[in-house]
Amino acid sequence: MPSLVRQHPAASPESAIAHFTQRMAFETDCSDVHASQQAGEVDYVLVDVRGEAAFAAGHVPGAINIPHRLMSAEFMAGYPRDTLFVVYCAGPHCNGVHRAAVRLAGLGFAVKEMLGGVTGWLDEGLSLTGAQSPQQARPAFTCAC
Repeated sequence: MPSLVRQHPAASPESAIAHFTQRMAFETDCSDVHASQQAGEVDYVLVDVRGEAAFAAGHVPGAINIPHRLMSAEFMAGYPRDTLFVVYCAGPHCNGVHRAAVRLAGLGFAVKEMLGGVTGWLDEGLSLTGAQSPQQARPAFTCAC
């Protein structure tokens, strides 16, 4: 009897390439965002989609705060149509990032999710802006979106 891992056969290498390449069109990670910031190659708008209080308590450096509920055509009208938005929320336990991505895509903008959100950023050992320290800040980072 096969293991639980092999119970469903793995995809062909060709299918795996297609699948994982497609995922990268929708996702980026904390390390890539940080590296692009360090290199001065920020060709996207980094958006924290949590509520104002959560953002003020600590957020990824360089991020702006636009809670997903505010993402309307009128609110986003000031951004050029070719803007790439990289959105994040509290972490993998929150779907606020997906709500934001749907709204932005629905408005005609390109969008990627920063995997892990604040939780992922802290797990990478990176610092937040507005927080006393990652260890002290972590319990306060709820979605609030």
